[in-house]
Amino acid sequence: MDYGMIGKIEKAKWYAAHPERATFNSFTVEFKGDNSTYTLELSPGGWHCSCSGFRTHSICPHVMALEKLLKVMLKREPLAYAQGQNVVSDVDKAMRYSEESDRINFSSFDVTFQGENGDHHTMFHGDSWACDCDFFHSRKVCSHTMAMERILKGMLNTPVVIFE
Repeated sequence: MDYGMIGKIEKAKWYAAHPERATFNSFTVEFKGDNSTYTLELSPGGWHCSCSGFRTHSICPHVMALEKLLKVMLKREPLAYAQGQNVVSDVDKAMRYSEESDRINFSSFDVTFQGENGDHHTMFHGDSWACDCDFFHSRKVCSHTMAMERILKGMLNTPVVIFE
């Protein structure tokens, strides 16, 4: 391992310890609920979940759990409770879900890192990574991809190689 990689590993650890430096622009996840698996999406236009609760109320425990779990990286206000929503039950379920990250599987995301020398755009889709930083272009790994592996540990659908 060379000194350049050692520096990137240290920077990845720092980014992972400061997740507020990352902002999700979009993502798609599979969420294993108590009764079924749902697809959740976040886009610049907002949230979408394939569950019936979201279709009825435009909010659900799956979205609420991700809002709680990823709060510092979302940079948006949480969805408001809806009229007719079973708020107590949904909040309880969302709290439990947010502590059970093994229910969540990211299939893709687009995130922006606020770096010390500028912003960097990092993407994940299926099992492939992309980043606009120079180090990634030469090595196909960088501090941004390694940081996201750490932050989303257990929630990616690809074998994760985390450098200690």
